[in-house]
Amino acid sequence: MSGEADYLFSTAQFKYDQVLFPGMRIRPSDRDRFDRMRRVEWMDMESVQLRRCLMVGAGALGNEVLKCLVLSGFRDITVVDMDEIVPSNLSRCLFFREEDVGRAPKAQVLAERASSLDSAVTIRPVVSRIQDAEDWDFDIVLGCLDNISARLHVNSHARYHGAPYVDGATDGLSGKVHTVLRDGPCLQCAMNRSHMKVLERRYTCTGREATLYSRPLAAEITTTSVVAAMEVREALKIASGREDLCVREVMYYDGMSGSIEKVELDVDPGCPNHGDREAIA
Repeated sequence: MSGEADYLFSTAQFKYDQVLFPGMRIRPSDRDRFDRMRRVEWMDMESVQLRRCLMVGAGALGNEVLKCLVLSGFRDITVVDMDEIVPSNLSRCLFFREEDVGRAPKAQVLAERASSLDSAVTIRPVVSRIQDAEDWDFDIVLGCLDNISARLHVNSHARYHGAPYVDGATDGLSGKVHTVLRDGPCLQCAMNRSHMKVLERRYTCTGREATLYSRPLAAEITTTSVVAAMEVREALKIASGREDLCVREVMYYDGMSGSIEKVELDVDPGCPNHGDREAIA
């Protein structure tokens, strides 16, 4: 662009900005919603915006994860959840309001509200159990679940379809994030007899359609926010083509001390998810 053309463009842009933002001088870098993210050396925003994401669970963790996904530039997101909104959700769920209680399913309300953060994003709500889902054509899967059975279902299907899976969980002031990549240990590799004993235990708000309903776990928003941010940061690495930067260990967060510990996990040679594809379909 010549000097004269550049001057005319800058003048026209300035006049346009004055209409939208009277009295403000908008710098060119401030016109790009994701300018600050592009300044992260390894971040590939074009790639992030093209990735199809599946988020399973629309409760407290799901609210925070979806917020971070949309604000981070992910534009194609499917949300799966079967539950309804109850009053106890309101202290930990950014997108839920008092008038939503009994109005509509979590996934639907979450998709409606989160879409207002960015007009370019498409969020599809699916009101059902993840076990009933048939579409697994996604680039990244994020888990925000409350029971082991559903986690293992998502884990096995994500591995079978070749999609990296980022699983998050909270319990009071503690949390965990496990990133399951194509060449690493999966959730089932970490299972033991204690996990199998409570396989169907579900800490849902309503207790609906649970094989074994248990009293809800302690929870609060600050721990939920931290774990959600950790999940989406791993998803950003994957979407940017930098799986080499992902945390290969299981991350445990202690909200009381503010510490994070990483525990190494090996592939279990007996895990069915690491055998033939036909064996884990």
